[in-house]
This record gives sequence, structure tokens and C-alpha cells, in this order.
Amino acid sequence: MEIIRVNTPRGLELKGAMWGDNSFDTVVIMMSGICSNVFQNDLLPATGELLEANKIAFIAGHAMDAFSMIAYSDLKNKKQVYTGVVFDEFNYVYEDVESYVKYAQELGFKNIILAGHSLGSNKIINYLGNTKDNFVNYFIVTSPVDLSYWWKVMPDMDKCLKAAQKFVEDGQPNAIIPYVFGGFSPMSAQTVLNFYNAENLKNCPVITNDGETNSLKSIKINGAFIIGGKDNMADGNPKGFLERINSYCNHPGNNRIVVVDGASHVFYNKHNEYASAILECVENVVSSTISI
Repeated sequence: MEIIRVNTPRGLELKGAMWGDNSFDTVVIMMSGICSNVFQNDLLPATGELLEANKIAFIAGHAMDAFSMIAYSDLKNKKQVYTGVVFDEFNYVYEDVESYVKYAQELGFKNIILAGHSLGSNKIINYLGNTKDNFVNYFIVTSPVDLSYWWKVMPDMDKCLKAAQKFVEDGQPNAIIPYVFGGFSPMSAQTVLNFYNAENLKNCPVITNDGETNSLKSIKINGAFIIGGKDNMADGNPKGFLERINSYCNHPGNNRIVVVDGASHVFYNKHNEYASAILECVENVVSSTISI
């Protein structure tokens, strides 16, 4: 694994990670979810290592603050937990994804596959539904979220929102709210509000109907949708959740839907199975639809 630095048009340097190099024909770019990076989300290195072993490059695309990790005491598990992405700015989602895609394109990869996990999937849907470029050959959406449903089912979300509003009103937008956001990570007050108001990421509204589906309809390429069979963000029906999302695509019959049995939203203890599902998708599309 190599740490890479990707420049954005606004001058911010994003830090990602890469397995393999441009001696391979194909690269998979995976935009990570909220509060996720290669050091605390085993899904990313497991996928990168397996793809590299099969001569496929892998880039983990991080958000603006993915490496500014902090430690907090998890009293439930009685251990110190490290997390990243305490700060993020969702207005720049398109720009951030585009920067990773152009980074790969400039390296000369013949085949670019754009993937995402959790909120990272909503990010790539936003990009693919709005880009005029044709750099990407195939997409892999994993565990996308209906953002408004997230606010209903994750713990203490109303408390997080009220605390964030109070800190911002008091002139402390960068203060970390006194609740673990969503039950899994500390987060700054302004980032909580940015997340809550991220209309550009409400592009899978198949549970709440709060959002838009034009981004899905505007995606020009085919792809795959992957989800865990026990994903708690899918309203009790993970496969049906993906089928409803896929139904808004132009050619839903050309897209694959893959369910990893027994896997949660983050594929805990199922990272190798997830990596194998990614590899199978990539090998199938490279051999059948991408000219190499």
C-alpha cells in the first residue's frame, strides 16, 4: 500500500491509498464512507490486497479529513477506538470524486471502475449522474444509504443535531459534539450540519422518498450493486432496497445485484467475502465488456 496525494481544483490535497500501480490495465477507485479510512476500516485493505494480487490496482478515495484520526474511549467495548473524518465538507463531493477519477486517468489506466461504500456510494452516484466525462467504464455501488432514513434509525441523531446547532450558534463550528455521531464516531458541529443538509447525497430515497432520483437516471454506464444480507440501513430488505434503487437506472437489467450473506452494513467479519465479490465483478466486466 502506498499513500497517494490527490489535488483538487480548490487547492485542497486529499490523501488516499493505492495498491498496485499503473503497470496494471485496470484500477478500482473506491470512495470510502463517512468516518472511514484504510487504517480503521478493514474492508478497504482487504479489497486492495486481493485486487493487487490479481493484477488489478485499487485506490481508496478518502474525504478531506480522513487521516486526522482521534482516539476516544468506547466504554461498551472497554477499549480505545480510533476514527477519522471528524471534519468534512459535502458541498465538494463531486469535485473530490472527480479528482480521484482524473488522477487515475492521468496515470494512464485503460479501465477505470468507480466504486463506493456506504455514503461513498452516494458520492459516486452524484458524480456519475452529473459528469459529462466518459473516463469511467463501470460502477460498483456498495451499501448506499437513504440519507433521511439514516437520521431516523441511527442512535442519538436528534441529540447530535441539536448539539451541533448550539455549537455553531455559539461560534464554535469546529467543536466536537458531546455525542458519538451515529453511535460510531465523534464529529465536529459544522460537519454534522453539513451532513444533515447534504441534499446532493439524497440520491437513493427509496425508503423515505426524501430526495431525487435524477442522478440514478442520468448514469450512462452499467454497473453492480452490492449489499450485506444483514444491512441495517435497508429497512429490513437489503436485496429489495437495491432493486428499488436499480429500478431508476436507465438499463436496470444490465446491472448486477449481489448480496453477501450474513454481512452487515460495514461487512464486519465478512471483509474477505466482500473483496471476493468485488474481484468477481471486476473480472466479469473486464473480460466481457471492457476492451483491453
